[in-house]
Amino acid sequence: MTATLHLRFALAAAAALSLGQTAHCADANPKDSAVKTAPKHTNRLAKEKSPYLIQHQHNPVDWYPWGPEAFEKAKKENKPIFLSIGYSTCHWCHVMERESFESEEIAKILNENFVCIKVDREERPDVDKVYMTFVQATTGGGGWPLNVWLTPDLKPFVGGTYFPPEDRAGRPGFPTLLKRLAQGWKEDRAGIIAHGDEVAKQLAEFAKGAQSKVEVSAKAALSKGLDELVKRFDADHGGFGAAPKFPQPGNISFLFRMSVKKDLADNAEAGERDRAIAGKMALVTLDKMAAGGMHDHIGGGFHRYSVDKFWHVPHYEKMAYDQAQLARVYLDAFQITRDARWEKVTRDVLDYVLRELTGKDGGFYSAEDADSIEEGHAEKKEGAFYVWTKTEIDAALGADSALFCKAYGVEPNGNSPEGSDPFDKLKGKNTLIVRKTAAELAKEEGKPEAEIEKTLAAARTKLFEIRNKRQHPHLDDKVVAAWNGLLISAFARAGQVLDEPRYIAAAQASAKFLQTKLWKDGALIRSYRLGPAASAGFADDYASVIAGLLDLYEADFDTRWLAWAVELQQKMDAVFLDKEHGGYFQTPAAQGDILFRSKEDSDNAEPAPGSIAAMNLIRLGQLIDSKELRERAEKTIASVGEQLKTMPSALPVMLCAVDASMAKGRQIVIAGKPGADDTKALLKEARANYTPNQIIILADGGEGQAWLGARNEAIKFMELQGGKAAAFVCENFVCQSPETDPVKLREVLKK
Repeated sequence: MTATLHLRFALAAAAALSLGQTAHCADANPKDSAVKTAPKHTNRLAKEKSPYLIQHQHNPVDWYPWGPEAFEKAKKENKPIFLSIGYSTCHWCHVMERESFESEEIAKILNENFVCIKVDREERPDVDKVYMTFVQATTGGGGWPLNVWLTPDLKPFVGGTYFPPEDRAGRPGFPTLLKRLAQGWKEDRAGIIAHGDEVAKQLAEFAKGAQSKVEVSAKAALSKGLDELVKRFDADHGGFGAAPKFPQPGNISFLFRMSVKKDLADNAEAGERDRAIAGKMALVTLDKMAAGGMHDHIGGGFHRYSVDKFWHVPHYEKMAYDQAQLARVYLDAFQITRDARWEKVTRDVLDYVLRELTGKDGGFYSAEDADSIEEGHAEKKEGAFYVWTKTEIDAALGADSALFCKAYGVEPNGNSPEGSDPFDKLKGKNTLIVRKTAAELAKEEGKPEAEIEKTLAAARTKLFEIRNKRQHPHLDDKVVAAWNGLLISAFARAGQVLDEPRYIAAAQASAKFLQTKLWKDGALIRSYRLGPAASAGFADDYASVIAGLLDLYEADFDTRWLAWAVELQQKMDAVFLDKEHGGYFQTPAAQGDILFRSKEDSDNAEPAPGSIAAMNLIRLGQLIDSKELRERAEKTIASVGEQLKTMPSALPVMLCAVDASMAKGRQIVIAGKPGADDTKALLKEARANYTPNQIIILADGGEGQAWLGARNEAIKFMELQGGKAAAFVCENFVCQSPETDPVKLREVLKK
């Protein structure tokens, strides 16, 4: 997207675009000093609930939250808007705050020449999407902080990411840029407004173009998606592409589906080869991630991404949505392989969430920062909470230190790979990674593997207790509906597969929290902190919560979750469905403070709402026998036909829905009394294997079966056989003879 800029404004724009840096974000609180002093300034953000906005409440910048008051001020005073978007655990957001937004001199320039607005991207992903699209289109990159200058009508004309506080290497810094933009506005306001109008028009056309449908073969999309991942796969270190490496659990989910897909290729030999390749890529990636420093070996869970290709040095921030999706794929790995280490990783992630990211009312929190105060220092450092010197480990572990250091790659001068720490932030520090397994150490030491593992486990416990006394990273205790939906899915699925009641209880508690705190007057609210947020729920909130409820039903068979899922789907269709082209907009039609309605056409750190919705519609269509829902799923898939044709690997979660749409849906209906031993025995067999296109239903002979039977007549007549629980294995509710023997059910399911 290009447009001609005017006069001096062209120079200012060039400076802005050349200085913008892609910042993938990470850590912390805005104040690095441990010393607290009375604030000199307090702005309007003090009244907000968002942790990110509150972090900026004492800036000398006269910040406004996104809303009518700021827009009216810009129009009344005829000033451009300076919009800054970020989130509370974003490292470069807070670097820029310390350098620029806490500066009295820079604040003076901002306050005199612009109306300044702060937005939490996690509260308003729709606003972030619009202006991120602009910055990516005009600069070729994006990230946070996202800084954009707008006309009073909210139309962007210049944008970038991080800007330094002073001129560097012949390039203007943030104050110089602000002065040039202010001067450009005074000298050529009409030209800038015209440029903003043209940009807004092109953005709207771009969004409209993404709605066109293209015919695409489902089988071709799956095949091409797999081929693209094969080409990008790092066979030595796992993952896809070069550093920085992100976990991309959507890719793993797709690969696991392909690893069990019987009709993957046109002939048996090619199919077997492709299935093996898909499974290998998934398991190698999971293995390397679990062994690397991106995995927190002391406290559990995963950091945001790895700055190097080895998964060694992470960006130490931890996000709720990563934990949810990674727990799911490690659980899938356990179901497929029955390798106990994958169960261990799954539990490690979920237990971390229960310990650190779960509120007393059951809602799951958003994130933990990367930065914290290191003992003996005044300023925060990235990873300070997580890294160790060898001296610290020697002092903590004594005689066991040598073994532990061998196991986790601890070195006297630190263990960061060359190039992964260009600013020496981790000099002399160690990020724990698995260098040698317990089995390898047992062979070296001539000791039983169980003894080695016991020693390492005791060492990890000691280090956890020591680490726990350090200053903890900042916790973003905002409860986001979409991310809770993802975690409900993870806990509910793990509760089923691992037969772990406390995981199911955690999923139930989160669902109850959402229903009581964020479901008002028949609509979802986006988030909760000190009360519900002002923002209504977006399409991803609805899609993720529906998916979570469907998984939760299969865990506890409480049909109230299905009833709410149906209600949520109806609301989602009413508010977000593109009735003309199919698929789902992220925002309602009546959203008046954004320039255009957008759809996500790729599965990024979080799956696109349409990708999750397509799978939800397929599952709901099976559960309540709805042809209409199945057709809506097909239209949702077709709405991203262009992307599925040209670059399907950008939509791995949608490819999972494509696979589900092609499959003959399998239902296992267990007719039995809830909690009875014979019912549980059949459920255990039904849940034992990785079968992605399967749903499990309980015909309990009571209200649950009555609710389902009223919507799907086939379920109405399923009952115990000879007084015993019975399993009905069906394809599209055409069922085989019921089985009461778990062993015989196992044989039927194998076929």
